[in-house]
Amino acid sequence: MSTYNREELLHDAVRSVLAQHDPATPPFELIVVDNNSTDHTPEIVERFSGVDGRVHYLFEPQQGLAHARNAGVRQARASVIALTDDDVRAEPGWVASIVRAFQEHPDADIVGGRVLPVWPAAPPAWLTSDHWAPLALADHGEASVEVTAAHPICLVGANLAFRRAVFDVVGGFATEVQRVKDGIGSLEDHEFLLRLLRIGRKGIYDPRIVIHAAIQRNRLERRYHRRWHTGHGHFHALLRSEEMEQTSVGTLFGVPAHLYRQAFGDGVGWIRAMASRQPARAFHHEVRLRFVHGFFQTRRREFFKKPRHERRDELWRLLRLRVPRTEPLTQRADTRAGQGN
Repeated sequence: MSTYNREELLHDAVRSVLAQHDPATPPFELIVVDNNSTDHTPEIVERFSGVDGRVHYLFEPQQGLAHARNAGVRQARASVIALTDDDVRAEPGWVASIVRAFQEHPDADIVGGRVLPVWPAAPPAWLTSDHWAPLALADHGEASVEVTAAHPICLVGANLAFRRAVFDVVGGFATEVQRVKDGIGSLEDHEFLLRLLRIGRKGIYDPRIVIHAAIQRNRLERRYHRRWHTGHGHFHALLRSEEMEQTSVGTLFGVPAHLYRQAFGDGVGWIRAMASRQPARAFHHEVRLRFVHGFFQTRRREFFKKPRHERRDELWRLLRLRVPRTEPLTQRADTRAGQGN
């Protein structure tokens, strides 16, 4: 359990994990990784560890969720490692359900389950399950689902478990796309899952593995969702997944052409929804536009850091023209021009 300045939520999260009452629950340890908290997190964990030997406190000074998770994985001793967050309420059979899923699916390397909301107040009408991604919620139905490279459904890091050997094969969580402090929209879970599936491994979504996430009040506001989607676009630009980068036309400022088409369609959809007084539909198009905006801003910054000849060639490729040049001469010219920056 990674945590950062969540003292008001941490106590209930730890208590729920320790309150495992299923007779099939195996012995387990709970490692709480303090990722540089400045509140009373150490004292809270120490109170638990003082009365329950299953609780261990670990301090990770490198800021970032991936750093915290990697530290916890290194510290863990079990053959199965489960992740959760500091704002959850685990079901009493959570640990037993994870073990049961691995027993029933011996060829699965990773299992995930439901993350259901604990609302602080009645959610607004627009906040349907279509907008659950910024809340880190997940519910893929009542039946188990096989997760493969051909069917990479989202498994959320707040309710995710691995066979320990997986980390020896694919390494740890990527720090380049991690959440740091209060940043949002990160992709450390998604990136790890993609890396695992690409080498032919598979996972299982099991609806019996259930936790509940305490939704903070600010996450019921459109402003939070706008920020999240912009951040999500930024991290996808850094991720460079094969699915996102594929384009039959080319790129402009490093952005694949299909994202410009998506933005145009969503812009038209937003105008129509506003004109027909469909605010929920309009907001759906708006957050998709914000994703593209976050992606574009990141790629544009990267584009203008490139040498001038690389920028020029990308623009010509988009126009499907060839630029005759001799590489050494171009490089010398760019050097004289300060690399065109």
